[in-house]
Formats: sequence, structure tokens, C-alpha cells
Amino acid sequence: MHAIVQTDTDDPQSLELTQVDIPQLRAGEVLVKVAASGVNRADLLQAKGAYPPPPGASELIGLEAAGTIVDAGDTNREVGEEVGALLTGGGYAEYVAVPEGQLTPIPEGYSLEDTASVVEVACTVWSNLVMTAGLRSGQTILIHGGGGGIGTFAIQVAKKLGAKVAVTAGSAEKLETCKKYGADILINYKEEDFVDKLQGSCDVILDIIGAKYLKQNLKSLAKDGKLVIIGMQGGTKEEINLGAVLANHLSIFGTTLRSRDTEAKAEIVRDTVTHVWPWLADGSITHHRHASYPLADAATAHQALDSGEVTGTLVLTQNS
Repeated sequence: MHAIVQTDTDDPQSLELTQVDIPQLRAGEVLVKVAASGVNRADLLQAKGAYPPPPGASELIGLEAAGTIVDAGDTNREVGEEVGALLTGGGYAEYVAVPEGQLTPIPEGYSLEDTASVVEVACTVWSNLVMTAGLRSGQTILIHGGGGGIGTFAIQVAKKLGAKVAVTAGSAEKLETCKKYGADILINYKEEDFVDKLQGSCDVILDIIGAKYLKQNLKSLAKDGKLVIIGMQGGTKEEINLGAVLANHLSIFGTTLRSRDTEAKAEIVRDTVTHVWPWLADGSITHHRHASYPLADAATAHQALDSGEVTGTLVLTQNS
């Protein structure tokens, strides 16, 4: 099959379309012929050598895809069924092996390309905002990177839950996108410190930055507030005052979707499909797809995402 392979581990842009073996199915897996694959920041990190796949996972890049089942293995799924897939790796390819519990239906009204850009985002947002942080109506949430794929989706889910939404982003264009999706408080982090607007007011913070924002995040949390860190774009190490954490009953969570076991991922997929897929079907939440690229142009897609100019998500397609 055709797949994107990184030919030089020291060069993140050395992503070339080449021939590799079709993956062999394990118990409980199906083989999906991929129509489209989502592009995520985790994929950029893997290409840079900073986010290796867990032991036993595919070495190929790609954490979400959509396509058609061509081999149902030992499962009860049907050959020819169109599905979305949450992956541990292997999405940048013509075929991918997927544990049955990590398959999703195609949301009503969505194409395969649309689905490929929403599976990982939806599971990440729902698992962190609801299953981890317990976000509920009347609370205030701060979402860093509001203009990105995670951010635009998180804004919409938070608003559906009845929360007040603050966001940070680095341009007027991205903040306008955040406003379009329902954000209430817009903060350009290049021009102002978000603590000045939010000190002591946030019940939940969804953070993709990490160390760089840690002190400011803690200052922004209300009593009993929850900080959920899902990225480390701003580094991994910072010193904090634990006295403030204890005095204000703050909670700090660090989560990744990729490293969870298959049972945990299956639970997240089930819960996300149950709650979020109806919102996608009725249009009350929409995915924000920035652009699509042919699979062979994966390096170009990575460059675009790494530029910081992308709002929403990117997709790689097999037929472009």
C-alpha cells in the first residue's frame, strides 16, 4: 500500500509517499481503506521526534482517519461499512488496522473527509472538558489556542453545555473565528495578559501550552478550579507555588489520548459518539476545516499547520 514515511528522523519535512506492507489484523481489529486522514499537532511532534508512538503501535504518522471497512477480521462489523477511526498511529496510509471500539459512525450529513477531521478533535474535547473536568452549565472555561482545531470545537461544546467561554489566540482573524463559534471573552495573547481579565474566575482551563502558561493559569483559576493540560507547546518545566494550589483546592490534570489503552479509548469513543454526534448531525456543532491536501503533500500540510496561520483542521485525502 501507499503510505507516508519519514525517511530522515532528523528532518521533520522528509515525509515521502512510498510503498509499505498492508497492516496485519490483530484480534478485535478491522482493516479500513482510508479515504482521508486528519492532520494534528501531535503528528508534527512525532515528525520532530518528540512524540513517539506507544510500544506496539504503528510507526506511521496519523491519529484519525475515515474510510471503508474492507476486512472485518473476527469482529461483527460489515465489509463496505463507512466509518471514522480514532488511531494510535498509521493514519497517513492507504489502509489502517483499527480496534473495533475505536470506530465511529459517519455523522449524519458528513462526508468521509469531514469525518476524518473531527474524530480526534471531538474525542479529545469531550474526554477532557466533560469526562475529566466535568464542565457544566454556569461555569467559566478558558480555552488556549481558541482558533485551532481543538479550540474551535471546544468553544462549541462548552457553549452547548451552558458555559461562559474565554479564549486566547494570536491574531484578530483567529479571535474573530472564535467569536463566530460563540466565545464570550476574546484575548489576544500577543497584546495582553489573560490574567488581567480572568484572575480567579475560571472553573476550567483547557491548555495546549504547558509550562509557559502554568503560573498564569493557576492565577486565573477560581476556587476548586481545574487545569487540564493537553499540550506542551510552551515547554515542560516550570516552578509553581503549591501553597496557592492547596489553598484554593485546585486540580491539575495532564492527559493524552494516544497513550491510553484500548478499553479507555473505546469508552471515550462511545461517550463522544453518544453525546457529540447528535450535535454534529443537527448542525448545532460544526467542524472547522481549514484546507485539504493530497496524501503525497503531507509535508506541505505539516508546514501549514506549523506556521500558526491555520484556523481549524487540515485533512489529507487519497483522491486529490
